[in-house]
Amino acid sequence: MLYWCSYMIRQKWQAAGVVVALLAAFYLGTVMHQQSAFAQTVNAVTGKQPSGVDMTQFWVAYELLNENFVVTHASSSMPTEQEQLYGAIAGLTSSFGDPYTVFFPPSDAQIFQQDISGSFGGIGLQIDNNASGQLVAVSPLKNTPAAAANIQSGDIIVAIGATSSEMMPSDQAVKTIRGPVGTQVSLTLKRGSDKPFTVTLTRQTINIPIIDTEKMNGGIFKISLYSFSENSVGLFRNALRQFVESGDTKLILDLRGNPGGYLDAAVEMASYFLPTGDVIVTEDFKGNQENISHRSRGYNVFANNKNFKMAILVDQGSASASEILAGALQQQGVAKLVGTRTFGKGSVQELMDLGGGAELKVTIARWLTPNGNSISDGGLKADIQATTTAAEVKAGNDAQLNAAIQYLSN
Repeated sequence: MLYWCSYMIRQKWQAAGVVVALLAAFYLGTVMHQQSAFAQTVNAVTGKQPSGVDMTQFWVAYELLNENFVVTHASSSMPTEQEQLYGAIAGLTSSFGDPYTVFFPPSDAQIFQQDISGSFGGIGLQIDNNASGQLVAVSPLKNTPAAAANIQSGDIIVAIGATSSEMMPSDQAVKTIRGPVGTQVSLTLKRGSDKPFTVTLTRQTINIPIIDTEKMNGGIFKISLYSFSENSVGLFRNALRQFVESGDTKLILDLRGNPGGYLDAAVEMASYFLPTGDVIVTEDFKGNQENISHRSRGYNVFANNKNFKMAILVDQGSASASEILAGALQQQGVAKLVGTRTFGKGSVQELMDLGGGAELKVTIARWLTPNGNSISDGGLKADIQATTTAAEVKAGNDAQLNAAIQYLSN
């Protein structure tokens, strides 16, 4: 779901990696389930106390802080009781050590909802925390300040302005990078073993691009998909219609830099290539509840086309819903993956209502590909390895695209 389904959200609807790209923060790649039975939850937990824990310490700390704390900076103020409560919930949440399990006070919850609407102010960079907790660029969106600054997938974000981003959750980074359209923000980046460097970007209103099509030589047709948004399925269906009407039989699906979006969109798209019942992705709850397998709806429009051949371009910026679609078509024998290993965003989050506008995003499961592999365990490995740089692509020398063309032409 946005954060982006780099992450996925399920709120009666399902998202698989919404680009909150901000900026975002795929929280890349998450699937979220909206909790609707708030009253039932309150009734279930009211008066419930943790076993084996003396809550006296908490209340003693509360009293000591409120009785003794002195504000020493002019820019600071005593937190309100509501702010203290939110701070306690945030601390409890962070104790679980999962960058995708996050507490949203009302202001942050509102920002999150703006992100998944598909248009927002920022720099157009989808970000996330890697396995080491570092803040990393997942993918710049096309025609955004981040893309113009040549920020690349895998760049480590060392600092935002004068603030170190060491161990900074992607949620907090989103808030730090955001600002009024027309204002500037500086990012200090580290690329591989090179020395850190700083780029200054001007914030813009970010409208998430969705799809492009191109008829190429040699009977090849290319569909470039940039996000799995609410209307991406209809656009993808139209693109496939263009492919069929072109008379071409070889298809390239470019998912490079696609951080994800809606889970249902990924399932629907995969269904155009798979027979009814084929597993696309499984939600593994690790014994907390029965696993859920999302299966093909069986459109399988190319089943009788013996000349159909498909390649999917992927890179480190392909995350969440992109990995679900690519993994399903790879492992069900429909397409070969060309490029580099994908990002590896394969956890499922549920969005739960805490009342008063506050929300809790909790990791409840992980995504498994059809063969049972966890997407979070290193992402997907390309069948045909090929690397390229943004500068090479801009100069018309796209080694990954060339490798896909060569595969389809053999």
